[in-house]
Amino acid sequence: MRRDAQRNRDLLVAAARRLYATRGLDVPLEDVAREAGVSIGTLYNRFPTRGSLVDAALASKVASAVEFAEQAVATEDSWAGFVWFLERTCELQASDRGYNDLCASQLDDAVEVTALKERGAGLLRQVIDNAKRAGELRADFDDGDFAFVLWGTTRTIEATGEHAPNAWRRHLAFMLDGFRAAAAHPLPAPPLEPDEVARAMRRLSGT
Repeated sequence: MRRDAQRNRDLLVAAARRLYATRGLDVPLEDVAREAGVSIGTLYNRFPTRGSLVDAALASKVASAVEFAEQAVATEDSWAGFVWFLERTCELQASDRGYNDLCASQLDDAVEVTALKERGAGLLRQVIDNAKRAGELRADFDDGDFAFVLWGTTRTIEATGEHAPNAWRRHLAFMLDGFRAAAAHPLPAPPLEPDEVARAMRRLSGT
């Protein structure tokens, strides 16, 4: 890539990160180009789809969440690993509105982000299984139930982020108490299947 093309790309990625962090993923691409000081045509030359820009701007955040999952899997106390992973993930959500939106979205054209999410989902399954085998996490907690955590904290962060930035911690604490095996009661509905989770996330992201 020519030096000027690389410079424009770097400007666009930095601008997207700033705007996503403060305004979320719905920010118009024209605003990203304006923030970067380049034309909208230059943006489309570097990033032909919205997903390719999301990949460039936010894949590193998703990769951090994957690393958290890897550390949680390796944690000797499996319940502590489960809780630690949820707390770190929610902290990432609270620190970046774009990442918060991404947690409740399915962007099929964000290829790198999608691959990282799939890697993270496999690791999360291990975290969940470890906590179940230890008798700490309720036995009927399913992989798809993790979506409830993400969707719930996403909306809590959206509603309270400006005036009560730590409110999500209280929300998460309530959920964690409900996840404990000792607190389990029969559930009134079956867990979501993976395709149902995907459909819900596509609907939330408008795709």
